[in-house]
Amino acid sequence: MAEVNITQAGPKDKEKWDAYVESHPDVSPYHLFAWKDTVEQAYGHKGYYLIAEKNNSVCGILPAIHMKLPFLLNQLVSLPYCDIGDILANNDETKKELLISINSLADHLKCKSVEIRGQQPEFDIAGLKQSTDINANKVRMLFDLPETADALWGSFRSKLRSQIRKAEKNGLVFSWGEEKALDAFYKVFSQNMRDLGSPVHAQGLLKAVLQNYGDRAKIGLVYMQNKVVGVGLILSAANKISIPWASTLREFNRLGPNMILYWNFLKYSVDHGFKQFDFGRSTPGEGTYKFKQQWGAAPKPLYWYNSLQSNNGNQASGSKKMAIVTGLWQKLPVSAANFIGPNIRKYISL
Repeated sequence: MAEVNITQAGPKDKEKWDAYVESHPDVSPYHLFAWKDTVEQAYGHKGYYLIAEKNNSVCGILPAIHMKLPFLLNQLVSLPYCDIGDILANNDETKKELLISINSLADHLKCKSVEIRGQQPEFDIAGLKQSTDINANKVRMLFDLPETADALWGSFRSKLRSQIRKAEKNGLVFSWGEEKALDAFYKVFSQNMRDLGSPVHAQGLLKAVLQNYGDRAKIGLVYMQNKVVGVGLILSAANKISIPWASTLREFNRLGPNMILYWNFLKYSVDHGFKQFDFGRSTPGEGTYKFKQQWGAAPKPLYWYNSLQSNNGNQASGSKKMAIVTGLWQKLPVSAANFIGPNIRKYISL
């Protein structure tokens, strides 16, 4: 019986990597080779994409990004800046071999931790050494799409339909944008992140996403007259669509830009034959969870496995410090937050 052969995928393997990803039932846009190219291009973190083959046929993949900052950070993450990125494989044997390989790679790189963001409640962690913590307090909000836009509209509760109509009556207009619209996109995105008290991604990361994903990436903009007040970016792979980023300007939220944005994204997904829309990560019971739930999204638990790291710290103290930092960040001028933020954000894997 042939053994599983595991190597590091390079540019020449991109086609067969993506073909395998799109054939797997747990496919996500983040598993595509474009995520590696995007992160390397924008932030300089090296991607280590492990590909397993048997009898000259791909039987599994494990993508990981090496995030390193001298004296402060040295970890492999599968995958950063998104919700999932774990192993896709034909069977448990291949999963185990890939885990052993990433553990060996972590040893070689002298990593302090290996984080695998998955959707498997019973993850075989053989090969991940020492302690392994599991963070399972978040969920993905997934919506199985109907066949037609009329069926989609009919699936909404009357309150949601009224909110969408009201947003349209308020004069909000949706439009698709291209790379040239990225400046307007980023202006809304960065201001919203500052208002949330969080460092913003570099505009270069968004530009790299559009360049590397090509037709698989689309940006939507919501206008109030000539002003962009809401933005979102969607990615596709096989029959699934994910939305990694969406933002609106707070002073216009009463007009309902999110309603226009998500309605058009969902309608596009149905019209183009996609079967599932991934609204992204949420905490059960919180505002974003309820917002996504009203569209018909159902929760699917996320399981983030982190080896060589424990959660024995004082969480209350950490939360208090985070609240202080968030409050201070919200007081920064947007220009200052945009200058400082990306240099911090590139080292935050969330």
